Amino acid sequence: MDLRDYIASIDDFPKSGIRFYDISTLLAHPSAWRFCVQQLVEQVSPLAPDLIIGIESRGFLTAAPIAYELGCGFAMMRKKGKLPGDVQFYEYELEYGNDTLEIQSCAIDEGQRVVIMDDLLATGGTVAAAIELIHKAGGVVAGASFVIELGFLAGRDRLNSYDVPLLSLVNYE
Repeated sequence: MDLRDYIASIDDFPKSGIRFYDISTLLAHPSAWRFCVQQLVEQVSPLAPDLIIGIESRGFLTAAPIAYELGCGFAMMRKKGKLPGDVQFYEYELEYGNDTLEIQSCAIDEGQRVVIMDDLLATGGTVAAAIELIHKAGGVVAGASFVIELGFLAGRDRLNSYDVPLLSLVNYE
């Protein structure tokens, strides 16, 4: 099954000149979604994670079922101010300003093997911040997994210095 057949491509969203790859259509198709989850499980399983972290918000959609299938924990990494209780945070720069990722302080145990999941790898900025935050929280980043990779944006190149396996199911060059 070619997952590209189930991923919508929307021009000029969220602004003019941007092509948005939308997994909503994939999620709505039961056999394609099941196939996607099975493929992600096969990719992530060899990384032997203790914990799967989903990056807000579409990363939650892939991370939760993968954690369930692998029998490991799931935690959310969110934008500033979205998580209750004590949090750890990491501030990072974007092309157009700054942003902050947070995770609950109790989410990662020291030395836990963590896999990061998101729907899409673009420039790699958010994933780099996620890696830094996991290290700050005491976790070991075992890998990062994505449904889609936009190879033409060179996010993989930006993340090379972290020496973290990067896995994707679909690559748009």
